[in-house]
Amino acid sequence: MGNFESEDEELWSQSLEGDGGAFGVLFDRHRDRVFRHAYRLAGDRHDAEDIMAAAFLELWRRRAKVRLVGASVLPWLLVTTTNVARNSGRAAFRYRRLLSSLPRNSDVSDAAGDPYLQNEMDKVAARALGGLNALDLKLVTLVIFEEYSVVAAATVLNLTPTAAKTRMHRARKRMKASLSESFQGHPTTKPALEGERP
Repeated sequence: MGNFESEDEELWSQSLEGDGGAFGVLFDRHRDRVFRHAYRLAGDRHDAEDIMAAAFLELWRRRAKVRLVGASVLPWLLVTTTNVARNSGRAAFRYRRLLSSLPRNSDVSDAAGDPYLQNEMDKVAARALGGLNALDLKLVTLVIFEEYSVVAAATVLNLTPTAAKTRMHRARKRMKASLSESFQGHPTTKPALEGERP
């Protein structure tokens, strides 16, 4: 999270007064992170662009109800992006960082350089994320992927910090169990031999 996010509050106030230039600066400032998050959820560049556009449209449409967190609109945008992606029905989750943050066997770690095996690992990660309910997915997105504190994520999601910590603990356990189950005897963990077609 960059220091510039502390300047969102002033730009947001100007946007609420009808300053399109200020809203444009907010768009330029956060579009890359919103796009990356949309792409993680959609797995397709065009779908991610549509999701990002819809999230910013919602930011403008619901501007009177938007709450800044740490003087930034980014947490609100990330949660809205998650909602838009889930509602689109095309949420095929892709995120390599999840795999690196959770335990896996040595065969899987050897697969990191193989595009076919990496794609299979992404699908396994997508299934693990897909097993979470909507609220837990938003919480995991903010805490694990975007590195917000549990307290900040709790504020965005209208949870108490204690409830957020409990939900994070349970979500991690569910994801670890799903990944362990997927990797036990998973045929894609065996690297393809030279000359073999995957």
